[in-house]
Amino acid sequence: MTGLHSHQVLRGAGRETADHVTLGYEDRFLRRKRLTTAAGTPFLVDLPETTSLQEGDAFALSDGTLIGVRAAPEPLIEVTGPDLPRLAWHIGNRHTPCQIEAARLLIAQDHVLAGMLTGLGASLNDVTEPFLPEGGAYGHGRTMGHDHGPEAGHSHEPGHRHVHVHVSRAPGDDPEDVPLDV
Repeated sequence: MTGLHSHQVLRGAGRETADHVTLGYEDRFLRRKRLTTAAGTPFLVDLPETTSLQEGDAFALSDGTLIGVRAAPEPLIEVTGPDLPRLAWHIGNRHTPCQIEAARLLIAQDHVLAGMLTGLGASLNDVTEPFLPEGGAYGHGRTMGHDHGPEAGHSHEPGHRHVHVHVSRAPGDDPEDVPLDV
């Protein structure tokens, strides 16, 4: 079977497929990529736009086959503590992907966030599990963007493209001295 390709993702259709691909969190954000299934079938993903794939989605191949998407286990930090909503707020305030569960939070390995969370009283544990963070209000599976609305003086009409830059600096830093790496 050569020349197989997929131009379409079917949400939630991957649970009953005969074959699958296993992808980490970053690898599940794609537009065009060559993949190989667990059974060894190669295919080209060529989607119309960059897409965030979720556990349970499926690629519809050109021959009608559905290939399921599974989340790969990866190194994460398990966050627990007496005030989980507060810890989740601090993680979200840094626009960090976070898997939210009743008794714990999961985030990607990050020593800076680990230090912050420890300072806030969190207990941290290194784990290796599939990472299935919340999608946020602005994208399926990712917190990919935002719109400041018409009151901000611009819109996101088709064909209107620009970059938003968020800069962090320490108190007392001169804003003119903060380098932008765009």
